[in-house]
Amino acid sequence: MRLLVSPMNVEEARAALFGGADILDVKNPKEGSLGANFPWAIREVANLASGRVPISATIGDLDYKPGTSSLAALGAAVSGADYIKAGLLGIKTMQQAEEMLNAIVKAVKDLDLDKKVVAAAYSDYQRVNSISPLILPEIAKRTGADVVMVDTAIKDGRSTFDFLHQIDLRNFIDSAHSNELEVAIAGTLGFQHLELLKRLQPDIIGVRGIVCGGDRRSSIKAELVKKLKMALV
Repeated sequence: MRLLVSPMNVEEARAALFGGADILDVKNPKEGSLGANFPWAIREVANLASGRVPISATIGDLDYKPGTSSLAALGAAVSGADYIKAGLLGIKTMQQAEEMLNAIVKAVKDLDLDKKVVAAAYSDYQRVNSISPLILPEIAKRTGADVVMVDTAIKDGRSTFDFLHQIDLRNFIDSAHSNELEVAIAGTLGFQHLELLKRLQPDIIGVRGIVCGGDRRSSIKAELVKKLKMALV
């Protein structure tokens, strides 16, 4: 499993990199679970990494706006992101999800075929009236996305494992792999979830709060990244 850590700025990115993060995921928690950061913030982190690790960037917890979303995706890609992550928060149907992802994938892949699109849905989808992540692998495969991800929309201390059963997550991972997609699991993960994650074996686990000392509004600490990285071995 690769460890994706989500810094807000270049100082946090430096701590995450020093701690051993495999992917730096630039986001802005002030704007939501997958809040988008500024183009210059993505550029600064990409310059810091200098190709040592891939750069991911979130483009927001998105409403059903394919045009706006495709422009945001292109902006993140041009700014240096290798993975462009779209949160499908305001998406209600499979048709809307396909239209959104088709637009995002086209914007990114027309620029650079090597860049990857991450389609993210939410484990707490029922309480935010969004689509179930369990249907995401099929949609992602049809639209040409590369990675499917599950996260929590509302950051209130409850984790992905409070909303999706282990069997659901196993099916999500198996469905993604059978469709030749990578899988990322995130959503208020704690050290208490590591054994279960080791059993599930997603390709990527995404964190912020756990490496900020439990409060995602605090700062990333290199020693906690290192502790988590060692615990995943």
